[in-house]
Amino acid sequence: MESTFSLTLLTSCSSENIPTGPTSLNSRFTEDQPALSGNGRFLAFVSNRNSVHQLLVYDLQQQQFVRIQGLSRPNTIVESPSLSYTGRYITYMTSDQGRPVVALYDRAAQQSQILTPIYRGWARNPSISPDGRYVVFETSARGQWDVEVLDRGPNIELDIPNGATVDRPPTSP
Repeated sequence: MESTFSLTLLTSCSSENIPTGPTSLNSRFTEDQPALSGNGRFLAFVSNRNSVHQLLVYDLQQQQFVRIQGLSRPNTIVESPSLSYTGRYITYMTSDQGRPVVALYDRAAQQSQILTPIYRGWARNPSISPDGRYVVFETSARGQWDVEVLDRGPNIELDIPNGATVDRPPTSP
């Protein structure tokens, strides 16, 4: 029984069964660094489709790419995507004047902003909390790799499911 299962598993994972093309998830180009939204609907990844290094977002439910205005700039590297719960917020690494910075894209506002414009040292591997309030990343500001937590503040619009309640952190006396 086990050998039948293994054979079935190997057959179902063969590359012949994976659809490829410009509108499908897979292509003949290099695609890596996948990140899944908290609700499991959206997938972000870095791709070299059409010989352009870009960050793409794919809607797994609709089985199509999501149009993202203003995320990828020409001649700019994008790396390490991370998505909030519904994929509204996307954090990623990009470059600003030749220096790696952490950026955040808001799909609702269709705007991107650099979160670490004045950090000394280097930054890498950003990740956003499911609600979109916190961004964590590694930084070398102290001469070694440390973890930095960036609080975007209590007044941002959180990325939470409709009807969900949010427990705010307790306030200090």
